[in-house]
Amino acid sequence: MDTDDALSILSALSHPTRLDAFRLLIRHEPDGLSTGELVDASGLTQSTFSTHLAVMVKAGLVLSEKRGRQQIQSANLDVLRGLMIYLVKDCCQGRAELCESLLAELTCC
Repeated sequence: MDTDDALSILSALSHPTRLDAFRLLIRHEPDGLSTGELVDASGLTQSTFSTHLAVMVKAGLVLSEKRGRQQIQSANLDVLRGLMIYLVKDCCQGRAELCESLLAELTCC
């Protein structure tokens, strides 16, 4: 990941609706949610939410898959992982013991 990629992802997450939707998708991994469920959770109209969804898809944060008659959205955990690694790559001047608490917070329970 380079600076432009990181900025694109962070920009996509910089809106409350998109951040909430992405966090909701993270909570529903690995199954994802239908677009309709995301729209309902957002409280927005379908067209307004679709604009937000398109920004997240363009940034690579959200993957879309057709399952039957529904479009299922899921968080792209590889992109999230890449962003997290990019942000902390040079953490603590190479002294891993200083990063232990951060790594513990990032580790799934």
